[in-house]
Amino acid sequence: MRLFWFFFTVGLFAQQTSSGKRLVQFSGIITDRDSNFVVPYVTITNKTNQEQRYAANYKGYFSFVAHPGDTLVYNAIGYDNETVVIPLSVKDSKYTKMVKMKSEIIYLPAVRVYPWATVEEFTKDFMAMKVADDDTEIARKNMSAHSINMKIQYLPRDAGEISSTNFRIDQERALNKNLVQSNPLLNPFAWGKLMQQIFSGDKSRQNQSNSN
Repeated sequence: MRLFWFFFTVGLFAQQTSSGKRLVQFSGIITDRDSNFVVPYVTITNKTNQEQRYAANYKGYFSFVAHPGDTLVYNAIGYDNETVVIPLSVKDSKYTKMVKMKSEIIYLPAVRVYPWATVEEFTKDFMAMKVADDDTEIARKNMSAHSINMKIQYLPRDAGEISSTNFRIDQERALNKNLVQSNPLLNPFAWGKLMQQIFSGDKSRQNQSNSN
């Protein structure tokens, strides 16, 4: 591809030189005049040479063959057109220029959007509108029993409440750590009392059967 471009450029130079019109390799980068950011994909039109058009790449870089004295117009969406003339005093076969384009500022009239199609609909909604509560009424509603109960049910516990609960549980454990809960099945006195109740019951039932 580079070899083809080389022969193509040499051919153009040879053709134009034979006709007496000199060519230059015109290159450069297109940037925004205010921010210095590159302006990508700018269309470049050569007004002098049969409206030939070229395009800059996504980095704002361009390079093409032109003549000294050609008038070039740079066009991009959102920017004012910029005109560049290649100086006739260029003696070299290459010419480089930084092209700066100015952003196009469009002032649009202010537009207000209303949700009512007619004046009657606005009047109806205005008459039915509820006036917002003042600060005192808002505070009274927030401190009501219903509001507090709802907050207790749905709001998460804060750090202070969790710390107080953990402290209370730790204190109860410390107070009851010496209290040992004994298993009644392992207590011999409990077994003796249970056997005594069973014998008393059997004896009572035996006496009742003898009396009958």
